[in-house]
Amino acid sequence: MFQMTRIHRAVLLALGGAAITSTLPALAQEQEAATEIQRVTVTGSSIKRIAGESALPVTIMKADEFVSKGMTTIEEVLSSVSANQQTTVGSTSIGFDGGGKSSANLRGLGDDRTLVLLNGRRLANHPFDGSSVDLNAIPFAALDRVEILRDGASHIYGTDAVAGVINFITKRSFTGVSATAEAVIPQQTGGREKRGNVTAGFGDLQKDGYNIFGVLDYHDQGRVRSIDRPYSSTGIQPAYGINKTSGTTFPANFFSAKGITGNPRYASGCFAPNTVPQAGNGSTDMGTCRQDYARLVDDIPDTKQTTAYVKGALRFGAYGLATLDYLHSESENISRIAPPPLTGLKMHADNKWYPGAAGGTPAVSGLTGEDLTISWRPLEAGQRTSKNLGVSDRVVLNLEGSAYGWDLTGGASYAQTRVTQDFTSGYVKDALIQPGISAGTLNPFGAQDAQGAAYLQGALLTGNALNAKAKNTSVDARATRELMALPGGALALAIGAEHRTENSTYTVNHAIVDQAAIYRATALFGVKDQDASRSLSAVYAELVAPLHKTLELQLAARSDRYSDAGSTFNPKLGIRFQPLKQVMLRASANTGFRAPSLYEMHSPVYDTNTAGAYDDPQLCPGSVAKAGVNPLTACHAIQPGRSGGNPELHPEKSRSYSFGVVFEPVKDLTASLDYWHIKVTDGIGAALTEAELFADPEKYRDRFHYNASGTALEYVNLSSLANLGVRKSSGIDLTLQYRFPQTPIGWFDTWVNGTYVTSNVWQTTPDVDPFESIGVYNGATRWKHNLALRWMNGAWSSTLSQRYTSGYVDQNAVAAQYQRDVSANSVWTLSGAYTGFKNTTVTAGIKNLLNSDPPFSNQNANPQTGYDPRLSDPIGRAYYVRLTYKFQ
Repeated sequence: MFQMTRIHRAVLLALGGAAITSTLPALAQEQEAATEIQRVTVTGSSIKRIAGESALPVTIMKADEFVSKGMTTIEEVLSSVSANQQTTVGSTSIGFDGGGKSSANLRGLGDDRTLVLLNGRRLANHPFDGSSVDLNAIPFAALDRVEILRDGASHIYGTDAVAGVINFITKRSFTGVSATAEAVIPQQTGGREKRGNVTAGFGDLQKDGYNIFGVLDYHDQGRVRSIDRPYSSTGIQPAYGINKTSGTTFPANFFSAKGITGNPRYASGCFAPNTVPQAGNGSTDMGTCRQDYARLVDDIPDTKQTTAYVKGALRFGAYGLATLDYLHSESENISRIAPPPLTGLKMHADNKWYPGAAGGTPAVSGLTGEDLTISWRPLEAGQRTSKNLGVSDRVVLNLEGSAYGWDLTGGASYAQTRVTQDFTSGYVKDALIQPGISAGTLNPFGAQDAQGAAYLQGALLTGNALNAKAKNTSVDARATRELMALPGGALALAIGAEHRTENSTYTVNHAIVDQAAIYRATALFGVKDQDASRSLSAVYAELVAPLHKTLELQLAARSDRYSDAGSTFNPKLGIRFQPLKQVMLRASANTGFRAPSLYEMHSPVYDTNTAGAYDDPQLCPGSVAKAGVNPLTACHAIQPGRSGGNPELHPEKSRSYSFGVVFEPVKDLTASLDYWHIKVTDGIGAALTEAELFADPEKYRDRFHYNASGTALEYVNLSSLANLGVRKSSGIDLTLQYRFPQTPIGWFDTWVNGTYVTSNVWQTTPDVDPFESIGVYNGATRWKHNLALRWMNGAWSSTLSQRYTSGYVDQNAVAAQYQRDVSANSVWTLSGAYTGFKNTTVTAGIKNLLNSDPPFSNQNANPQTGYDPRLSDPIGRAYYVRLTYKFQ
């Protein structure tokens, strides 16, 4: 064992960075007084050691810290880490059949290159794309801390650990009963949250030799509609050049057999505010309506999470410990978007709803009884609403002990995530729509009468649409020991092995989905069922050599063999040099890899639609429809697309290195500075975005597929997955903590963690030049920091914190005169806690203290309008209170 020195405390603080918990100063005091420190396994290493000895940049966040700041979700916790460039929230999956997944993205390299662990072992990835773990499966109320390794770690953990590792660690043990109730009340409409959890346990692990505890947690957040916030309430914002509208509307637009375009309700103003008039353009355009579909989506979906976590621990023999833990979590996400766009519908002159006929539809000048082709959105059917339910289960058996001078650890785990998607309202049975119009029952030009309303109600399509499941089963073993004495301490060795099997199934209920296939109301039609499996075996070793009391080397390597993706070998070298008690230098270099997910390799080709509205490059060049072409579907319209997997994918490869310094120049001031660089080759992804394809259709003409006569666009190849070019990212991490001298009113400390990205280079395909993507939409944020000032005095404490992200060049899929930058985003939070009541802790505060709106963005990649839902939320100022009572 090692005595805790000043630099050890400094390193521990710096590794924890600005995210270190409110109990850290007290912890440091306790460690200073102690003569021995218990060794623990640090994320990124297999060898147990004092956290402060590590050469690896690790950020540690204690649960008390994010609870005291009013953080109620894992997304909020990870958003407070500067190295995490982006946290994907459930709102960004609205409209994309994404299953409501939430994920983390270290270094801006993608959530599929960030490995998420629970207690050092894998969970099953979300089965909708297989790229990452759904953060909603993490047992928030059971957590003790989060460790974020800001460095590649394929040498220990294998695939996905390219940009870093996030390890969620639960409580080791618990005795007694504790209950918590929490509420978050936004000042503006929508988004209310409530949480309740109970933790109970018995048995003292040290005295009784056992402990069993469990946590039951429930969290609920209400929706925020787009119309609840002024900046997102409309897709028609001419001051910014935004016109997120559709020519498939309610009331319906028509295109006549003689080439006339119009809408019978145009003269009376359409049905504002959901539809607005668009003036005619030429003698054959009588004026149409445009659907403001941005009004019909949610900024934040309704979400519910329920988690049950049980852990039992039993000591045996002198050094043995057996633990068994079980996790069950359920996450529900309700996605709402605009009613389905129904195009190509026909109406004859004998229909009572024909313009100028007996049904009362206003006449349109120029119509002489010719057939009409109708573009209609059945608004009275309601928003397309789907319920995504993710259910995760994981059981882990872990055994620890010692034999023949070795510390031994082994375990087995089984993890499974199941996701179902159900249509609950707004979807319609395609086969009933045209007959309903032909019979004069459905009125596409106005409100339904009683018969039409009943018919439309009977045409609603509800039921299960999709079932997907991902599971993995693994066994692992690790042995560590000290081999010999070196000048700086003991030479330590760890060896380990792992075997894992993975399975992914993707089953579409075509009995339901195919009834919405004609008009592509969902991206699931055309998708064939998938059932894919693979296995992998790996061995690894790690050596820590303290060559001198000032110099330590870490050598590690891992070899993986996949049944479907070949073999990889990945080494790592780490160095820690401490020339002075107040200074420590560290550096590392490693290779890494990411194996293609089962979904990426085996996802079938499926039909979908573009997220944005575009001109058909062949049928509507220059935004003007060719003669005889329906402008409602060819011009500024959502276009048909096609995507799919690629079984020929091979693993990505990465090389990374970092070096930095941790120092304590004066008492109670601790700082660290680390430079990092990551290069990924053969990166897996879609080479081009839909906006890039439509911006240069001549260059990508092979992606646009028309029918034999060239009169209709069948699909655009949106996502042909491939091993692409190079991605490189580099930057500097800064952490700083200072504890002020004691004052008559208590003590204060402040801390900050920040990341400055120096380069973020993309090469979309091997045959194009790399380009810099710092400070641009879909690129990396130049600067991100989190800072806090804390005060403590007896039972009272308070924290003022800020989360800051620098601005960037907007997506700018608008005319040149409207192109702009997105301003920086700064959100302040004020919290306070009181522990003076017996067995009770009260926490209260204000999130988004200044009630700042999200920075305005003209992005159109997501259904939400007026802001970027990837990087900011529309909640605004919110008040929260939390009460925890521990029963005696």
